[in-house]
Amino acid sequence: MKVLMFGWEFPPNNLGGLGTACYGLTKALSKKGISITFVLPKSASAHSHLNIITTTDLYIGNIKMKMKYVNSLLLPYITDKDYEKMYKGLLFGNSLSGELYGKNLFEEVNKYAEKAAIIAKFEEFDLIHCHDWMTFRAGIKAKEVSGKPLIVHVHATDFDRTGGNPNQAVYDIEKEGMRAADKIIAVSNYTKDMIIKHYGISPNKVEVVHNAVEQEVNIRKDSKIEHQDKIVLFLGRLTLQKGPDYFIEAAHRVLQILPNTKFIIAGSGEMYRRMVDRAAELGMGKNMLFTGHLTGEDIDRAYQMADLYVMPSVSEPFGITPLESLKNNTPVLISKQSGVSEVLKNALKVDFWDIDEMTNKIVSVLSYSPLKKSLIENGQRELEKITWDNAADKCINIYSKLRKAK
Repeated sequence: MKVLMFGWEFPPNNLGGLGTACYGLTKALSKKGISITFVLPKSASAHSHLNIITTTDLYIGNIKMKMKYVNSLLLPYITDKDYEKMYKGLLFGNSLSGELYGKNLFEEVNKYAEKAAIIAKFEEFDLIHCHDWMTFRAGIKAKEVSGKPLIVHVHATDFDRTGGNPNQAVYDIEKEGMRAADKIIAVSNYTKDMIIKHYGISPNKVEVVHNAVEQEVNIRKDSKIEHQDKIVLFLGRLTLQKGPDYFIEAAHRVLQILPNTKFIIAGSGEMYRRMVDRAAELGMGKNMLFTGHLTGEDIDRAYQMADLYVMPSVSEPFGITPLESLKNNTPVLISKQSGVSEVLKNALKVDFWDIDEMTNKIVSVLSYSPLKKSLIENGQRELEKITWDNAADKCINIYSKLRKAK
């Protein structure tokens, strides 16, 4: 079976969980005999042709997957304001022509869709699989020119990203894609319920395929800091959705009980400066380390340094990071407002807004080693069942049903 897949980030050039999920899922699908052509936006040089499309082979282990890159300024988690700033900067620098890229984010999404139609005319495939809103119109165009079934994979909605106040233009594209799709994949029941409630989609159209985690990990012997201080980790984008402000407030209360605790905030985003300022205001400078965005082995090392990983997300469709943490022998405290809480039972859970309870549970793990040990051992046993192979099997089942229906 051949799948034409559209995304907008993929390792190693990813800033969040969507790229990680795309990597894990495509690797598992490829091992099971699914042939994938993965299309990504990629900004080219100033002299590139408007519709340049380049093809390379990506090897994931010994599995080959075809990657197609189309000329585009679409970047992971970019906002319309970010796009406008970048576009004007390139324009004023004389590094692009007025027709090469869209004048705003939504024009660029449409240009990406037009290039998707070109690919769909000449590529051989059985169905289309799109990841999140920036690719939905690309999928619709590909469906129009090919007549092939369309699957849209919802990793997050704009309700998640904005704290319940979606950008109307983004919402409209999300809804357009969901309505045009033959089937919708949601990464959790939490997300499925949101799709049904906010987008008016029939429950029968939505299938849940939980995310997973790569099982391999390299445990470093030098990861633990050689002193008695305890370390608590936040790793994620510093955005409203991820709840870093609640983490900061809980950290301040923990320090009143365990003053030698150290807190690491690993990530970047629009709330970065605000979080640094708040930590300074609360007098936590010597206890708080802001690392910025981490990649590669540094991510595993951050988990392995920590005594506890905290994910206080306000609205988390799934959340792969707790699984990554457990894989690295570090217990987790997760938001009840997350999809991963559906599959991970051996984790401490708290409402994102309940700073008192968050504080109590952080202190408990740092103070009682048997609790920490139990969370790690039982969580890792659960982890063995949360695999990308299982997720791929569910996707292949959806693919097969759609092909038969056509």
